[in-house]
Amino acid sequence: MSNTVSRADFDQVMVPNYGPAGFIPVKGLGSRVWDQDGREFVDLAGGIAVNSLGHCHPELVAALTEQANKLWHVSNVFTNEPALKLASLLVEKTFAERVFFCNSGGEANEAAFKLARKYAHDHFGADKNQILSCVNSFHGRTLFTVSVGGQPKYTEGFGPVPGGIAHFEFNNIESLKAAISDKTCAVVIEPIQGESGVLPADPAFLKAARELCDQHNALLIFDEVQSGMGRTGALYAYQQYGVTPDILSSAKGIGGGFPIGAMLTTEKVAKSFVIGTHGSTYGGNPLACAVAHKVVSIVSSPEVLAGVEARHQRLVAGLEAINAKHKVFKLVRGKGLLIGCVLTDEYNGRAREFLKAAEKQQLMILVAGLSVLRLAPSLVISDADIDEGLKRLEAAVAEMAAAK
Repeated sequence: MSNTVSRADFDQVMVPNYGPAGFIPVKGLGSRVWDQDGREFVDLAGGIAVNSLGHCHPELVAALTEQANKLWHVSNVFTNEPALKLASLLVEKTFAERVFFCNSGGEANEAAFKLARKYAHDHFGADKNQILSCVNSFHGRTLFTVSVGGQPKYTEGFGPVPGGIAHFEFNNIESLKAAISDKTCAVVIEPIQGESGVLPADPAFLKAARELCDQHNALLIFDEVQSGMGRTGALYAYQQYGVTPDILSSAKGIGGGFPIGAMLTTEKVAKSFVIGTHGSTYGGNPLACAVAHKVVSIVSSPEVLAGVEARHQRLVAGLEAINAKHKVFKLVRGKGLLIGCVLTDEYNGRAREFLKAAEKQQLMILVAGLSVLRLAPSLVISDADIDEGLKRLEAAVAEMAAAK
């Protein structure tokens, strides 16, 4: 098959901050993807928890096509119907009373952190500006958000980094107690740490975080960029934990593959973002909001949310069956369709080798750190695609086990 571009072109024309797979996907449908040579892959990666309804879902295609024939962009000098409809739906479905739209999770968190500081400044003065986040957290790639994230490797070489940021241990109440003070304006937590290994928060930890924030007049921010939009079997994970934040960041799955981010908050907190304090040229874009409205409408249905748990059980049972044969995982963890397979000590640091082995079997998976395989497929992936994906994963695992 003749192609005008190839994977080799990446190394010639792209900034080398990514190391993409050795094939180029050109077509997707549901949980199947085809490359330039017509090879069919099973997608258990979901665009890193983005393709919440798979590839080219007909209702999303229809929503995008309809809006594309109406209005693409007008800027926030004006408002638009799709943005207002999406915001209204999110308010209806969550704790939120106000919504800010942007283009990504990093932007949603940037807005959340800026709003938290502005709110504290407005109500308690300039000295209340400290943001606390968890060690090994991940909140985006802007200099501010990557500094809030507790992974020094992402700020190395980019200093000086923003100040007023400190870190505490995830799932450690005493660590948070020791870190928080009356100078803390916000505590930000991922209900499930995604990039750091798919680690769910303990319910008691989130409950304690809420109580400590209330005691110190600090805002509680939940980063649900990866855990939100049905990924755990609820529209947002906080709804399963029974702990309500003051601010929530959302992106990834909310657009089903179309770039959009959102910051959700209360009316009281939102008042600190007066005209001119923050903005986004493309935030609330009609195309993105039209697609996202359809995504939220579908994902929030009881049938889809209930189906996430059924698919979780099927995937985990298959993973445990693979492990019973090959002994490569020390633990399978996560919630819903955000699953982490922690490699045994024998394979420590070799997650990317499993990724390459899966590619040979025409399977798309992810890693979360050096020693965790991550699965984040479509929320509506069929049983047949789950079973085929597991079959291909077992072949990849068998290859790794044979070569040890």
